Amino acid sequence: MTATWTLHPDRLLPAEPSTRAVARRLYAAVKDLPIISPHGHVPPEWIAQDIPFHDPTSLLITPDHYVCRLMHASGVDLADLGVNQGLLDEAAFRRAWRIFCESWPLYRGTPSRFWMETELVEIFGVTQRPSAATADAIYDQIAGCLARPEFRPRALMDSFDIALIATTDDPCDDLRHHEALRNEGYHRRVLPTFRPDRYLEPGRAEFPQLMGDLAAASGIDTGDYRGFIAALENRRAYFKAHGAVSTDHSHADVITLTLEEPEAARIYAAALAGTASEDEATALRRHLLVEMARMSVEDGLVMTLHPAVFRNHDPGALAAYGPDTGHDIPLAVEFTRGLQPLLARYGNADGFHLVLFTLDETVFSREIAPLAGYYRSVYAGVPWWFIDAPEAMRRFRGAVTETAGFTRTSGFIDDTRAFCSIPARHDMSRRVDCGVLAQLVVEHRLDEDEALDTAVALVAHNPRQVFKL
Repeated sequence: MTATWTLHPDRLLPAEPSTRAVARRLYAAVKDLPIISPHGHVPPEWIAQDIPFHDPTSLLITPDHYVCRLMHASGVDLADLGVNQGLLDEAAFRRAWRIFCESWPLYRGTPSRFWMETELVEIFGVTQRPSAATADAIYDQIAGCLARPEFRPRALMDSFDIALIATTDDPCDDLRHHEALRNEGYHRRVLPTFRPDRYLEPGRAEFPQLMGDLAAASGIDTGDYRGFIAALENRRAYFKAHGAVSTDHSHADVITLTLEEPEAARIYAAALAGTASEDEATALRRHLLVEMARMSVEDGLVMTLHPAVFRNHDPGALAAYGPDTGHDIPLAVEFTRGLQPLLARYGNADGFHLVLFTLDETVFSREIAPLAGYYRSVYAGVPWWFIDAPEAMRRFRGAVTETAGFTRTSGFIDDTRAFCSIPARHDMSRRVDCGVLAQLVVEHRLDEDEALDTAVALVAHNPRQVFKL
């Protein structure tokens, strides 16, 4: 171990010298471009109220399920990391940080290692590799940074050069933090995203209560199916008026179908009464996904799908720590047959944008790329969540580009609650894509000026075009 911990400037770039030379030139052109983050989970109040970050643990460890889940797999209790424990005392925060530093070898070869070391070195100036011996010194250094004004959320938005960041919001949210930012004239764009999953799943036990909440938020009676649809349209319009550009959907599958209105109304009434069967509830949910596409055609909001996750796989962890704490597990998924009813209606509709994400790499070349390579509405969402990692990103480009090219892909999506990891995640994507493009150049499949145009487009043009920014 060296006395001073530094990061190699060529990390993640190709090892072969001539390819690396091209990748260096491409990366130099994109590394400092502004960050566009059209899907994520940073709380908007952090930015609206410029809330100071409290401590290193709750900023860097507790909200990052990538970091927590690997320690849990190695025997660490999530409670000891502060997960769902509220505001801990100083001793508990330090203990969690020590556990993380002692666990540093767990992250070798993982994207979490790249993100975290980039945060520690480039944001907080840490010069010692995490370990049991260095834990307290690193904690003190980061805590000292967080006490300074240049480490508050808005200052970091500037230093990270985040031009746009989208949050993920419940349809009944009043969006007061977004409204405050807009009324203030805040110079960076913070947009809400309409996430209606719970309201489109009639099989949920709480569905009647959710319909009451939707009625209260929209001012429209949701006692029947037509009122329910009108209330959803009302809330989408409210979100759009507050800057939203997209809706986000994640269900067990992306099977779609269309019901006649009387049948949809019958099942909806049964769901309100708590008597809908599982098959009926599933049919209505699949029908409602087509309704969401219809609404997107009409109101222009981009529709993103990321299906097939076994959420809350560990019931004990769910009971103890709640959702989104690291125990969501990917499932296999099928798009081609499932989306055909939706795409038959709206796949080539003017202005409709449908972005398909997956955690199932097997469908990149077989389904998503061919769909994006034919339908005007369809774009291939870049690797994210479990596969926003270097090798998966390279596999994605290899699987998708030959059928759909680069222009039919979304631009990088960081999808994170860990605010300080945003620049590190985008940097990883930029480095990997520049390496892929450099390989095409040295194989004489692409001229370097074309590779340069593409590298810039993937960062600056694709997300703006796909998300209508």
